[in-house]
Amino acid sequence: MYYKFSGFTQKLTGSAPAAAYSPQGLKPGVPAEAPAMVFATPTKMVSEAGSMVEYMGKNKVPELQRLFQAPDGIPIHLKGGVPDRLLYRTTMALTVGGALYCLVALYFAAQPKNK
Repeated sequence: MYYKFSGFTQKLTGSAPAAAYSPQGLKPGVPAEAPAMVFATPTKMVSEAGSMVEYMGKNKVPELQRLFQAPDGIPIHLKGGVPDRLLYRTTMALTVGGALYCLVALYFAAQPKNK
């Protein structure tokens, strides 16, 4: 026996094989015309671009590899300089502050209410 979801009763109901394999809301077939363009300029097809690849800028990977793989004793999360140190210290301050806030809230929650 075949089943399909009934939108009216919101339950599974018995049905014919053709109805069970044709979900509600989906129409069989391919549209006759192409959809309208979304962007103002058409994009290039892969076959039109050929084997030429254009990069937007200089490849920075070798420089970053030298920076992050240097054995200078600095942890990897601080090798980015001042922005990394600022981000690290802010994260640590928020973590410690949040832990203290949780402990204070737990302390107040554990106190009996005064009448």
